[in-house]
Amino acid sequence: MEEDLRRQPGAPSTPDAAARGPLPGFDVPRVEDWLRAHVPQLSPPLQWHRLEGGHSNLTYLLTDGSGQRAVIRRPPQGELLPKAHDMAREWALISALGATSVPVPQALGFCEDLSVTGAHFYVMGHVAGLPFYTAAEVDERLPLPLRPVLGESFIDVLADLHAVDPDAVGLSGLGKKDDYIGRQLKTWYRSWQASIGPAQLDDERAHALLRYLSTHVPEQGPARIVHGDYGLHNTLIGTDGRVAAVVDWEISTLGDPLADLAYALNQWAEPGDPPSVRGEPPTSRPGFPPRAALADRYAQRTGRDLSRLDFYVGFNRWKSACIVHGVYARYLEGKKSTAGVDLDALKASIFQSLALAEQAVERLERHA
Repeated sequence: MEEDLRRQPGAPSTPDAAARGPLPGFDVPRVEDWLRAHVPQLSPPLQWHRLEGGHSNLTYLLTDGSGQRAVIRRPPQGELLPKAHDMAREWALISALGATSVPVPQALGFCEDLSVTGAHFYVMGHVAGLPFYTAAEVDERLPLPLRPVLGESFIDVLADLHAVDPDAVGLSGLGKKDDYIGRQLKTWYRSWQASIGPAQLDDERAHALLRYLSTHVPEQGPARIVHGDYGLHNTLIGTDGRVAAVVDWEISTLGDPLADLAYALNQWAEPGDPPSVRGEPPTSRPGFPPRAALADRYAQRTGRDLSRLDFYVGFNRWKSACIVHGVYARYLEGKKSTAGVDLDALKASIFQSLALAEQAVERLERHA
């Protein structure tokens, strides 16, 4: 979301909208008219800088003549899948969480009038911070003494999110509350099956894991807000090494918080892990707390029983394999351009996720 903060070293130094004409996805004059009427924190005309990242959503940093900054965000142009790029969902979440201890950008304005620029969009406050995608970014921007600070802040923010009662903040309608894992298993297994033909790829482990997971689902406690993609790539980290804001809430829903925890831990690479097929993850560098320490800290802060955490680890690894399998299928079908895409690495990541899911299940069985 605040993707200038994600790719700031390469951010443009001149505005994309020096002229008052339309940008891709935004009719600048009409949007600025709307901002004058609905977002008093900004005084158009504005400078517009395109921000990279954010699942292809069109996101710009706005700066007015007095130096006030905000971020505007809308879905990509073209035909979208149902429920994809849900700006109303993101707006609801940052609006509701703004009054909690969970750090989010300030909610400034939401436009559902399609006549303004052809899509819903919202405006949020600018947050000073940077995400981390790669180990090289850690080497460049995060000194060794701040790495334990970041680890503790990262897991504390997730614990704070899972402490929020969705009913108390007006988010009871965000999604179904019961059987989160069961519904996810059905959804992603359908995806795997539908992608077998187009991907020209099947793996018996995907089916065996589904059978095991579906018959060993732990009892779910009270539903909580699950971010769905919580990792350093979706947080903005301040110069003090702490999480300044959590961003990209478009797939968030209600469900089992331990699934959210396991997803975050799966992204938290350690120096001794097998090499990632997607490059060196940020936490593969020395100085970060290990996954076990993060899990212990989460348990202490929340009081939740993590004795079956490996179930959720295995579930998320299996789910990741299904997701990438579907992406791989779309590439092979020609539905997505393969320019610059390493298809072999995508395929390898499917197999690696299935192997890691099996390892999690084996650990779970050994300690049963």
